Amino acid sequence: MITVLDDTLLDDAAALAAVDTAGFLRSAATAGAQLRAAAQAAEESGVAQALAGSRPRALVLLRRPGTSRWAAPILAALLGDACPVPVVLADSAPAWIGPLDVLVAHTADPGDRELADSVHRAVLRGCEVVLSAPMEGPIAAAGAGSARLLEPRVPVPPGLDLPRALSTGLVTASALGLLRVDLETVAAEIDRELERDHPSHEPFVNPAKTLALRLADRTPLLWGTDAVATEVAGYAAAALARHAGIVAHAADVAEAAGASALQRLLVASAGPDDVFHDPFDDPPPGTGAAPPRVVLLSTDDVDPTAAVARRAGRGWPSADLVHLVEEVPPGSPHGVLTRAVLTATRFDLAALYLGLAGSLLGSDPRADPRADDPDTAPQLSGPA
Repeated sequence: MITVLDDTLLDDAAALAAVDTAGFLRSAATAGAQLRAAAQAAEESGVAQALAGSRPRALVLLRRPGTSRWAAPILAALLGDACPVPVVLADSAPAWIGPLDVLVAHTADPGDRELADSVHRAVLRGCEVVLSAPMEGPIAAAGAGSARLLEPRVPVPPGLDLPRALSTGLVTASALGLLRVDLETVAAEIDRELERDHPSHEPFVNPAKTLALRLADRTPLLWGTDAVATEVAGYAAAALARHAGIVAHAADVAEAAGASALQRLLVASAGPDDVFHDPFDDPPPGTGAAPPRVVLLSTDDVDPTAAVARRAGRGWPSADLVHLVEEVPPGSPHGVLTRAVLTATRFDLAALYLGLAGSLLGSDPRADPRADDPDTAPQLSGPA
């Protein structure tokens, strides 16, 4: 059964504020603040001073449950194959870790025992550890006195802390001279994106709401045209599942082009040869599945159309494109990184709008007589 979105809720900022009883939209609006807070915490913990001039044997990025599952591979893709230091993605500290290595980890769960064991093993062997974790619990205790601890200063619900997770790796890579980045510049761009995506803005001027409407009642096929965009697509699929209950397919565009059954489904979804037929808006005959919506994600400066043709050997003329070159023009400093973070932020907001409008993150305030009472209805905070 396909759940139909009540898109009228997206036009009503007051109703959105009322249904968002847990404050998800307000939490998502802290993305820029999370970057700034993490940068400040890194400065106070002496990350730059400890790592300046170092050339470690390996930079180990731990993937733990939560947003670090996506932040670590996004950072690895940003560093790329040309990185002079081997970048290792792992779920726990490798058995060979030692004083010549640097380990980076992030978690929002203070009780992650496996991570606590990894931190303990790493510091015991003299490894430099940069850790983003709550101040209380076994993880902080495992790194006490040895790990560079970046405590969370902007509280958010689980799943909305990607900026903090990513910034932990970014400040480490910057301190090692592997990736020069000005987090304040990136945070300022995030603030501008959040202003565009504010609940008070109608869908036709709100890119997150527009994206939500494009994905509503569809099966999103999120395909990256470059390495960084592919990792962001994975994060976007996770955000849609977490906040909106939408199952999406995320892949590299070349991988997706080679998925023969999926490509046959796309052909079948086009239906009969009818001039009035929309291949994406009409579901395949005889199925109850939501029709597919191809969305190509790109973070590169170059035109993604050429990249798709080169890497996939074909194109999808009806596909949507998320390539934020208007917001971050080609040649901008930290352009790929900034587009990656902005794209992730936009998908976060789109997923939250879908979840709220689909009554998956709250109840419809229009069923509550108090929603019409300005003295009792919840008020939305943040910049208009």
